[in-house]
Amino acid sequence: MEKKYPDLFAYNHEMNMRLLTLLETHRTQVSEKTLALLSHTFNAHQIWNARILKQLTFQVWQLNDWHTLPQINQSNYENTLLILKTIPLQSFIEYHNSKGEGFFNTVDEILFQIINHSTYHRAQIATECRLHGIEPLSSDYILFKRK
Repeated sequence: MEKKYPDLFAYNHEMNMRLLTLLETHRTQVSEKTLALLSHTFNAHQIWNARILKQLTFQVWQLNDWHTLPQINQSNYENTLLILKTIPLQSFIEYHNSKGEGFFNTVDEILFQIINHSTYHRAQIATECRLHGIEPLSSDYILFKRK
């Protein structure tokens, strides 16, 4: 997995940027739920990175200003690449979840969680797009690799 993560996070970053472009094109049709899911997806990525890097975290469901989302996505990507370069994947990270419960997980487990969580919410956003007359983004990993 170690060698796969840079590629997976490049995919994640690219799909997020494509999604932002799509939503900007159809801004008047985008639902509040879509914006909440997108903010949450980016927030969760930031929170996991911050837990690993011992930085301040966003709130899980904070709504970010639309115009800040590209920069949040970029920062998330850059911080994840920093983690991949500087912290061993088998390192254990101690953290507290949003309920204040304490846990330990490896960097490897956390990074996989970020990818899985982002994919899950992009699928929810695709459903929201369809409901509001927007052709959803085709965000399959294999399509990213075919470019």
